[in-house]
Amino acid sequence: MSEQINSELQKLCGLAADMDLTEKIRHEAVQSVANIGNHEALLALLDLAANKNLTVKDRELALKYAKNIIKRD
Repeated sequence: MSEQINSELQKLCGLAADMDLTEKIRHEAVQSVANIGNHEALLALLDLAANKNLTVKDRELALKYAKNIIKRD
């Protein structure tokens, strides 16, 4: 099960970081990562927030969702 989640996280992070996709699709991918809500998802969101190739809006969204995961725990 954990391998399946990690595989899904990798795919979603790839979508979230793909600047060829629309902002809406990237943001939906970030939200999907946040919905997983485990420690690996938190780390993935923090990686996205630190990705300087993303827009500021994308990075802030990833950080917002990371904060929400921290608050839930």
